Amino acid sequence: MISLLDYGAGNVRSLRNAIHALGFSLTEIERPEDILKAERLIFPGVGAFGAAMERLHRLGYVEPLREYLAAGRPYLGICIGLQTLFEGSEECPGVAGLGLIPGQVRRFDDSELAVPHMGWNDVRVERDSPLFADYAGEKFYFVHSFRAEQSAENADWVLASSDYGSPFVSAVQRGQVGAVQFHPEKSGAAGLRLLRRFLAGDAVPETPAVREAAAAPTKLARRVIACLDVRANDAGDLVVTKGDQYDVRESGAVRNLGKPVELAARYYEEGADEVTFLNITGFRDFPLADQPMLEVLERASERVFVPLTIGGGIRAFSDAEGTHYSALDVADRYFRAGADKVSIGSEAVHIVEQALARGGEGDGTSAIEQIAEVYGNQAVVVSIDPRRVYVERPEETRHHTVETAEPR
Repeated sequence: MISLLDYGAGNVRSLRNAIHALGFSLTEIERPEDILKAERLIFPGVGAFGAAMERLHRLGYVEPLREYLAAGRPYLGICIGLQTLFEGSEECPGVAGLGLIPGQVRRFDDSELAVPHMGWNDVRVERDSPLFADYAGEKFYFVHSFRAEQSAENADWVLASSDYGSPFVSAVQRGQVGAVQFHPEKSGAAGLRLLRRFLAGDAVPETPAVREAAAAPTKLARRVIACLDVRANDAGDLVVTKGDQYDVRESGAVRNLGKPVELAARYYEEGADEVTFLNITGFRDFPLADQPMLEVLERASERVFVPLTIGGGIRAFSDAEGTHYSALDVADRYFRAGADKVSIGSEAVHIVEQALARGGEGDGTSAIEQIAEVYGNQAVVVSIDPRRVYVERPEETRHHTVETAEPR
């Protein structure tokens, strides 16, 4: 029985869909006692450290989870599911983690680096593990602002490391308990292979051999991001379109470049590193009433195993009956439908203007602050020009057969 620890934050739909695509069935943890009944347990990862631990405590999950881990039973943590194994994090000082692995999780140095560390990076596998049995140097998708560092106290846990400014821990394992900092469900074929090995219960060697560390540092790749402008045509069908300043009509009709889910799947199959949906009707309509757009995310996440970003209308709204919805409410619904990140466009400009009027300080009420408090700042993308389609990263592309383009 494979069980998913859904603690009420983050996009678990992507992980569910990846598991189902691999041919495995899944049960949900609904009560604390369900944790100890699990045969294989997955802790998915999108979220802030403090918010994750607070929800685990509120749901009564912390003690049975610690008991499950202490027994060395099969576990795979993803992103925040790795970080919570440590004693604590600089993200939320004073909040205790699960304490299985010695050490603190610390923030990347943003005086020298762009934070979060976001994109496709390599890993250095340091010990034998079935998770990386067929790893051939592919890149995995990372998105995080905090990282664990290897020390003498936790060295026996470190399975793999990566570099961003300096080395950090990208995978841990001891016995059947393992975790990865990257997102296998969003890392294409290489990530799905790793996930399949955990789900299939491949045996862990009793005395894993230490591998010779790779000499070259790992590095981020350039990303090819497909940005699909989506809106309803005159018949009410959602289509991918393009235009100048949202003037998308041609010969009187909305320009139709194809269906959103089919185009997203095609871009993924052809090697896109990320797919962004910009809901250009979301700027004037209440986004939570836009059920077709939510369905697009749900269907796309069943076929696309790289990050999905949604933009358009990520801000506070009041519906026709006067019910108020915060930006967090809107973002949460998109995350639950399959988005991995939300993109904030014009609202970001207003947020900056308001912060500058207060002397450069936030007050905790903006869309960016509300979403980042629960999901972490890596879940929010600020887009100055929502028509952008390419993000530049140094050195190389993830797909070595793809010609790199000039940044634009």
